[in-house]
Parts: sequence; C-alpha cells; structure tokens
Amino acid sequence: MRKFLILACLTAPAAPALAGTWTAPSGCDAFLTVQSKSCRVSHYYKCGADAPGDQWRVDMDQEGAFFFSRIDREGQWVESFDPVRQTLDPGATDAASFSELLAEGIDTWDFTLSRDDGQGSRATGYDRLTGQSVVIDGVTLSQTEVEFTEYDGAGSVLRRSRGNEYLHPDWRLFFAGPGETDLGDGQWLPIDGSPVDFVFPGDKGFLATQPIYDCDALTAEAARPLADILPASLKE
Repeated sequence: MRKFLILACLTAPAAPALAGTWTAPSGCDAFLTVQSKSCRVSHYYKCGADAPGDQWRVDMDQEGAFFFSRIDREGQWVESFDPVRQTLDPGATDAASFSELLAEGIDTWDFTLSRDDGQGSRATGYDRLTGQSVVIDGVTLSQTEVEFTEYDGAGSVLRRSRGNEYLHPDWRLFFAGPGETDLGDGQWLPIDGSPVDFVFPGDKGFLATQPIYDCDALTAEAARPLADILPASLKE
C-alpha cells in the first residue's frame, strides 16, 4: 500500500464538487469512511467476486474519485486505477506480508508492477513497527516506520518516501501518516495524509463525497464524471 498512500497525499484538489453520498459498485459493500488530512476522503469496501481477504479503497478529493486500489489479506496491492490500471506481477522477490510485520515487527519487500500503458516499475522498502500506538477518533492504531523506493524499467528512481504510517491489525489496513517524499529530483517534500475521522455505517458522514480537512474554500461546482476515470467494471 505504500505508494498508493503517498500518491493520494500528493494529489492536489482543484475545485469542490457538490456534496453527496458515494455508492459502492454492484456486488460490493462499504464498511468504512476515513476523512484525512490533505483534503482526502477514502471509502473502504469489499466485493463478493474477489478472493477472501481482498479489500478496495477509493480516494476522493474535491472534484470526486481519483484513485482506486485493491489489496489482498497480506497488504499487497493487487491492482490500482489512477486512471491507468496497474497490477502486481507474480513471483515477487520478497512479497509484502502483513502477517510477517505483525509477527516479526518488520517486513521488507521487493516486487514489480506492470501498467496497461506498457510501463513497469520495481518497488523496494520496509515497514517496521515502532512499538508506539496512537488513538485517532477513538480508534487505536499501531505506528509504523516506512521507507519506500520505486524504480522505472531502466533502474532510475521514480520516487522515494520515508516517515510514519499507522495500521489496524484486525482490519489489516494501513493508513497514511506524516513523512516526506522525493519525486526523483532529490528534493524531499513534506506530506501528511493522516486520518482524522473514522466513520462507520449508520454514522453521519459515512460515504460522504466531500473531504473536509485542509481543503481550500472554493465555490462549489459539479464533480467530473466518474466515467472519465474508471474502467467499466468500477463504474457505479
């Protein structure tokens, strides 16, 4: 999940959409909404057609949905849409493992990804439990230290990141935290997509389409259609 959390933190909203309620794709059930810093709201859901343990996340800014990702039970990203589809290649040198992180306190990873536009990349890094925990909106999370590097097909650095994230062992989910990222030019930029509110089914704000933290006060206008960024299988 490392790169996806970083990309979500870096995406800058342009203009707000009219407030509304997001609907999960057919055959899927949403179970959590998270309002985060950096003007982002995320909805987590599971789909009956997927493998047991798979979970989806959609990230939304003031314009609407801009990123979808699916992870498996071990926290490996199976696929994402941003809007180009990216998938995990089989036979990872060192597969990411949520179970190993919980059991050993550290998990290293080294794997490759392919994109539908023909571009590929390699990701290496680690997650380490710091032994610290935080309580955010009544939810206890374990803090992690993370370092991540992504390379293009020629071995050049595309981006790097370092900092802290959070995880919930029972939900088997990572959440973004404070850190910094280098987009390949050697300059480290601060990022912080930490969660602020956890919203559950039946609570006010569950599946809300508008982020509420760190957003510019702009005049509301209609959101861009989801059809502009989604494959047919993910359209509402």
